Amino acid sequence: MTAEDLGSAAQRDRRKRILDATIVLATKGGFDAVQMRSVAEQADVALGTLYRYFPSKIHLLVSALGREFERAEGQLRDKPVDGDTTAERVIILLKRLTRGLQGDPHLTEALTRAFMFADASVQQEIHAVGMLLTRMLTRAMHPDRDSVTDEDVAIARVIGDVWLSALVAWVTGRATAAETAQQMEVAVSLLLRG
Repeated sequence: MTAEDLGSAAQRDRRKRILDATIVLATKGGFDAVQMRSVAEQADVALGTLYRYFPSKIHLLVSALGREFERAEGQLRDKPVDGDTTAERVIILLKRLTRGLQGDPHLTEALTRAFMFADASVQQEIHAVGMLLTRMLTRAMHPDRDSVTDEDVAIARVIGDVWLSALVAWVTGRATAAETAQQMEVAVSLLLRG
């Protein structure tokens, strides 16, 4: 749902409670702990209401990921990324995002699995998450610029895809946190040379 779709203050509050409940449950037990009935109970909404807002668990968790990225984007506006070069700023941003996610492994596992399992029905939510990540990356790349080029956006999208892939490797135990950080530094250095 976009901000325009959210409607009244009561609807926005209900959506916030649903996402809050989702994050609480995911933090406690990961992907499997987020059950639609449990979310509805925790958020104090009817199960039918929950399904009206979020047609599936995947929609729900990807929307929660979007909200986490919105929170991170707000922090980025409050405290811009330091660094002398474009690559340094992007690496620092990705380290911030990664540390935040790795600090809550159950939540990260739930959000990452949902992102991986998303199909075409979750296209709107996936697009919103991708746009948030792209905006954060392009802001880190060019903090003094009001607009970005198509090339900037393309680079940010590739970096975002590599970062999400590295996060999946960490969540699934195929890479350590240190290996994930190293992979990101290599990717950013290759993409942002010069």
